[in-house]
Amino acid sequence: MDTINFLNISFLDILDIVLVAVLLFYIYKLIRGTAAINIFIGIAIIYLIWKLTQALNMELLSDILGKFLGGGFIALIIVFQQEIRKFLLMVGSTNIASKKGFLKNFKLFKSEIQQNNHIDEIITFCHEMAIIKTGVLIVLSRNNSLEFVKLTGDTQKIEVNKPILKSIFYKNSPLHDGAVIIENNTITATRVILPIENTIEIPAHFGLRHRAALGITTRSDALAIVVSEETGQISYINNGAFILFEDKSELIDIIKEDIAN
Repeated sequence: MDTINFLNISFLDILDIVLVAVLLFYIYKLIRGTAAINIFIGIAIIYLIWKLTQALNMELLSDILGKFLGGGFIALIIVFQQEIRKFLLMVGSTNIASKKGFLKNFKLFKSEIQQNNHIDEIITFCHEMAIIKTGVLIVLSRNNSLEFVKLTGDTQKIEVNKPILKSIFYKNSPLHDGAVIIENNTITATRVILPIENTIEIPAHFGLRHRAALGITTRSDALAIVVSEETGQISYINNGAFILFEDKSELIDIIKEDIAN
């Protein structure tokens, strides 16, 4: 009986497939919900067609598609500049040993209720600040380390609660300027200076707080909540995009879902 060669799969073949699947999964997480996802799908389709033409010995079409994919590498770097930067930051700054890193993916050592019980209090606080038009910028950490921005502010270790947040963002407070970093229900830094994002077009009535929120969410997987000092509007930013919501309860649900992912 003839040997069916394609069934001779080694351990390295399986490992190769698993690693590619993991890589594709993280790329999808980075670009989902953005225009880049359509570009990525288009490139994947062209690549599959190229491999098919190679297998069928269609030399002319295979050569054209191969040169297109090879010559477009630099163009792809330009198109996916934000995503590549964010991916490299994720690889370099994720703390694998932390509760919010490797262990979070398996959800073995955390209580989801404890993880999210501070979100209700934060959004209630933001709603009260919106009524009196007090500016607020809060960053919620997820997997990526935020040490590269925390070093610009004052290190803290305070459990999140509404009175503390009010004292920080009180207009005459020395801690009012800058952002607050919250990690796992703990305020870990205040007066943080965030990178400003100038490449994304936003309405003119949005100010530096919104651009700072865009900056941190394009450079990490963190989430950002902004209360406008001019309009009192609450904005929620994730992955460099403004996320729409109907009311306070819907916003709480959206943030809890995003933190859990």
